[in-house]
Amino acid sequence: MENIAKGEDKYLTSIRNIGIIAHIDAGKTTLTERILYYTKKIHRMGEVHEGTATMDYLPEEQERGITITSACTTCFWKNKQINIIDTPGHVDFTIEVERALRVLDGAIGVFCAVGGVEPQSETVWKQSEKYRVPKLAFVNKMDRIGANFENVLEEMKKKLGANPVPVVIPWGKEDQLKGVIDLIEMKFIWFDPETEGERFEKRDLIEGQKQEAEKWRERLIESISEIDETILEKYLAEEEIDTLELKKAIREGTIGLKIVPVFAGSALKNIGVQPVLDAICDYLPSPLEVKQIEGIDPDSNKKKIFPISSKAPFSALVFKISMETGRQLSLFRVYSGKIQVGDSIYISTQGKEERIARLFRLHADRKERINEAKTGEIVGAAGLKLVRTGDTLCKKENKIILEKISDYKSVISIALEPKNTQEGEKLIEVLQKFLKEDPTLFMEIDEDTGQIILSGMGELHLEVVQQRLKREYNLDFRAGNPQVVYRETISKSATASSEFYKELAEKMHYGFVELKVEPIDRHQDNKIIFEIDTESFPEKFVLAIETAIKDGLLSGVLKGSPVQGVRVSILSLGELRQDSSEIGYHMAASIALKEALTKANPILLEPIMFVEIYVPEEFVGDVISLIGMKGGKIENMFERGQAKTIQALAPLRKLFGFSTHLRSVTQGRANFIMKFEKFDVLD
Repeated sequence: MENIAKGEDKYLTSIRNIGIIAHIDAGKTTLTERILYYTKKIHRMGEVHEGTATMDYLPEEQERGITITSACTTCFWKNKQINIIDTPGHVDFTIEVERALRVLDGAIGVFCAVGGVEPQSETVWKQSEKYRVPKLAFVNKMDRIGANFENVLEEMKKKLGANPVPVVIPWGKEDQLKGVIDLIEMKFIWFDPETEGERFEKRDLIEGQKQEAEKWRERLIESISEIDETILEKYLAEEEIDTLELKKAIREGTIGLKIVPVFAGSALKNIGVQPVLDAICDYLPSPLEVKQIEGIDPDSNKKKIFPISSKAPFSALVFKISMETGRQLSLFRVYSGKIQVGDSIYISTQGKEERIARLFRLHADRKERINEAKTGEIVGAAGLKLVRTGDTLCKKENKIILEKISDYKSVISIALEPKNTQEGEKLIEVLQKFLKEDPTLFMEIDEDTGQIILSGMGELHLEVVQQRLKREYNLDFRAGNPQVVYRETISKSATASSEFYKELAEKMHYGFVELKVEPIDRHQDNKIIFEIDTESFPEKFVLAIETAIKDGLLSGVLKGSPVQGVRVSILSLGELRQDSSEIGYHMAASIALKEALTKANPILLEPIMFVEIYVPEEFVGDVISLIGMKGGKIENMFERGQAKTIQALAPLRKLFGFSTHLRSVTQGRANFIMKFEKFDVLD
């Protein structure tokens, strides 16, 4: 905090980098739209259901009424600059949430007052915990039938392990929602429907409101006294606790990840949004108040930290590549130092240099040109053609590599067949752009058939990619039915050896390898262990053997799928001979591995999906039958509101078209979420 005293980085205290995270259809984008309207960033509120929401600017988003790609914007409230990333809620696009959370300082978790803590809410919440992101919660849709504020608080405790502390409570619910009560100032807040909630009034509490508010304020102070000694002392002494003291304690508890302040309202009905804006300013941290990001020096491999200051050396993390217009736009968060248009930057993760042509502050699909980006800002840059998602940007004279973004495994693939060779070349070229933009997409070309195999996170994910190929690039191709991506493992130990001795390129090559394969936890990465002393062997031979085994495990003996959950122990390398070579040992290791895997009872692992279905009581029997038909296994069933929630595990290969079948047996009244659980055999 020394920088503030000096004044040089005073602007940092006014910045809030936040994300809006939630399950699909909880109201993230609707809340963001209201925030932008009330902060004067936009002059007319768009609606998700009408396809006019500012942040859902892709045609695919407008058509489906869901967020597919993270959109960035900047607005201002009470002299604070709020940089917002609206993230997707659909499980197929969970990497978008992961990338956004990696560069944010705070987040707002949006929960449906009827649905409560839904599966994707859990997923994104846990992602935010991984990066230790302080959060607020907004219980949305309090105007809906079946809304239950207390139920959501209970589910936050049970399912998320959170410590929710209501700061604002709803007054009324369903069609009786009248406004909200601020428990800090003990005021009722009324939102004028004539001005779409832009005008609001803080009114004194009337009799019924006062009794309800006092009960909840008591709970609030009890919760805060558990984490703040000053508040505890005053509470026990029954002394008056002033507003500033309470706000300070809530802020410290939020930033320290001890509590989650909770707010309530209805974004669609324009009730309860401004208190959330106040809370962003009051309770979420500035870039100076979060843990300093650590990196490593690529030359020495030692830990390296740059101060959070514009006078420090420049460092930034690229969290997204956008190719919407065919040109690459690199989105990054500046963690230290500053950068200007025309400056050269060093991509430390690649060891390459590039020049920044233009810098932008972003507002969804619109861009505002700026000349400089400083510490704490989230901006876009044009002209960086080599940069990829997860890259660290710095200066060559002061190198650093920041922590990378997690990798995700694809579970489903389709075959794309272009009309002719020319179209095929263009398709590959465009897909390579998409791969840079989206790290969860994978492409390979089948050498035998010439088909382009595209793999992704789910049916919707691949569907959106296909639509973009046709809409943005006018590409014409046929798509084969989705295919499941498999993995392989083994069920017992086996030993094999191979002696390779062959003439290649007029030279004899010799190698001998004996190895053992053993099953370990199916969900673990493979392990390669040399159980012999390799000191007497040339290092290049040892590396050749290790490379052969790693390559061999990429393609199993059943379907050629990657192998996982296997430990490979090298038992013997024979004697060194005059004709021993890298090729000889590489080939011997490769042959021995295949033989050992074949003898070790190889088994195929398929993607097992977690399916959660929210269904009215009268259709429960039909849904259970449908799950059985799909090879599923019911794990849990419980009541939620007026309906039942069924949780099951099922193999992905049997779930194609599941949404259509579910609609059919429930007259369109059931909702479901499906996410990848693990590669396994469903017992």
